[in-house]
Amino acid sequence: MTSTLTRPADASAGPVADGPAGAAARAPRRSRGERVAFWSLLAGTALLYLWDLTVNGYSNEFYAAAVQAGSESWKAWFFGSLDASNAITVDKTPAALWLMGLSARVLGFSSFSMLLPQALLGVVSVAALYGSVRRWFGPAAGFVAGVVLALTPVAALMFRFNNPDALLVLLSVVAAYAVSRAIESPKRALRWMVLAGALVGFAFLSKMMQAFLVLPGFVAAYAVAARVSLGRRVLHLLAAFATMLVAAGWWILAVELWPAGSRPYIGGSQTNSILELTLGYNGLGRLNGDETGSVGGGGGAGGQWGTPGLTRLLGSEMGSQIAWLLPAALVALGVLVVVAGRAPRTDRTRAFALVWGGWLLVTGLTFSFMQGIIHSYYTVALAPAIGALVGAASVVLWRRRHELPARATMAGTTVLTAGTAFGLLSDTGTHGWVRWAVLVAGFAAAVLLLVGPDLAHGWARRTAVAAAGLVAVAALLGPATSAAATVAKANTGAIPSASAWSGSSTTRGGPGGGGGMGGFLGGNGTSGVTDEMVALLQEGDYTWAAAAVTANAAAPLQLASGEPVMAVGGFNGTDPSPTLAEFKALVADGQVHYFVTSGSNGRGGGMGQADSQIQTWVEQTFTATTVGTFTVYDLTSAS
Repeated sequence: MTSTLTRPADASAGPVADGPAGAAARAPRRSRGERVAFWSLLAGTALLYLWDLTVNGYSNEFYAAAVQAGSESWKAWFFGSLDASNAITVDKTPAALWLMGLSARVLGFSSFSMLLPQALLGVVSVAALYGSVRRWFGPAAGFVAGVVLALTPVAALMFRFNNPDALLVLLSVVAAYAVSRAIESPKRALRWMVLAGALVGFAFLSKMMQAFLVLPGFVAAYAVAARVSLGRRVLHLLAAFATMLVAAGWWILAVELWPAGSRPYIGGSQTNSILELTLGYNGLGRLNGDETGSVGGGGGAGGQWGTPGLTRLLGSEMGSQIAWLLPAALVALGVLVVVAGRAPRTDRTRAFALVWGGWLLVTGLTFSFMQGIIHSYYTVALAPAIGALVGAASVVLWRRRHELPARATMAGTTVLTAGTAFGLLSDTGTHGWVRWAVLVAGFAAAVLLLVGPDLAHGWARRTAVAAAGLVAVAALLGPATSAAATVAKANTGAIPSASAWSGSSTTRGGPGGGGGMGGFLGGNGTSGVTDEMVALLQEGDYTWAAAAVTANAAAPLQLASGEPVMAVGGFNGTDPSPTLAEFKALVADGQVHYFVTSGSNGRGGGMGQADSQIQTWVEQTFTATTVGTFTVYDLTSAS
């Protein structure tokens, strides 16, 4: 037994030996106990994510309207339109909407049919992460990784919500698994890398350029550790890149080649261009804050999206979502790098650190320093990497627990994790006993880890078991409490947030998250739409039952009535669609029945020049009537 964390020259990267340079590694066979643990993990995750799923109602009504539209119109489904008459699209590529739309077509549109695919994506993500980590570090590491992902509060939030992040996470995790298989399997390396490229490409179709943040780690790991020659590594990477472009680009090409007059306007763009949306608003604009059409400015010091910097992810807004085990994951990455030491190029521990450490560092630093729109729920993209690193390093250190450096590292990391949870639980207002239990468990575990091996053999074994249990309490009680509280409450609106506060979490319209500053309804998106208003919208047969400025104003009307409602100006109300001339032509042709305003859907922020002109023209040309909290203009008869 060595006396340092540096691995012996003949040690394996984990429970499965590396084997000869040209041999493909095999995952250990599953014992009965492992099978029970694995299926218990998935059953627990399914229970957590599916429990009272409809409490979230329509969640983000912006995306709910698009799902409803896709369940009624295949064109709306393909383009991700906000309404079945295809006026304008959401501000993202539509892959996540495709899954929810198909579910709604099969089961009928409802909160449950829309959110069911999201919850199942969460269960499969946990299974995929388990399999990826287990392959190189054994079932215990895979189990820890899966539990960490399942109990991360922001994961419990987003796998029960209708934003596109759930599909992004799953595709990224499976892509990481494919890269790992390519690294270990020289005979099948090309096909695994092609699959990885295709998965990242489809992840782009879920949330655009955020999908590419995992690429540096993937490329570095394969370039360094693959069991093939340098020339073949380069060719395989090029093949994966080409596949990624095809998987991501076919839909972009279809939209660009489709005649603009027969498809919906590309929401979030200023020129009706998916390329502009990709490279600008959802691309470089997110990094430098130069986002034409956004409501408000970029980040900057004290900006609308918080102050960029290394501490952003640890702050009260984002910390409660993801930071519980973030410091431990960084320590874990360091442990894996040290353990790899001067091992051969193909060492799996180093490759694992590059795949998942690259994912964590690149994504985390991007989120920390980006100047443009960012919301706390974006951090769900960090959860798989945190789980993978913590799971692998936990097993590596535990196998070396008779060495003082390993015990000291485990003890220090446990105290660090408990301290982090104590601070986060204090910020979120959770009952005091939880945070104190976490802190006490952390310090008790640290003591047992340090003194355990010096006890008599029987006591040392019992102490190790007790220490492991206390470590689990210190590491998981905090996020588990927050995840359970998140599941137990209603989470709705454009900018959801996981927390340990009791009660519902309802946010009104917000920029960049799927609603504009003109939002005026909370709840499931229909709570303020009375039966009288629904009956009014369902009168007659029109292409659009109504028009309203911003998607967040149009979506509740559409969800309540089941009739297409035009979102003038897209989700922020700043997209130049339709123009005043186009809107006048639609009205003259009898295609739009009503124009509806309410609350902050009136004059003010979140309205572009064209939308302001449209509303001015409507107000000057048609007679206003009041229906509940709404001001309604009948566009089929001039005043």
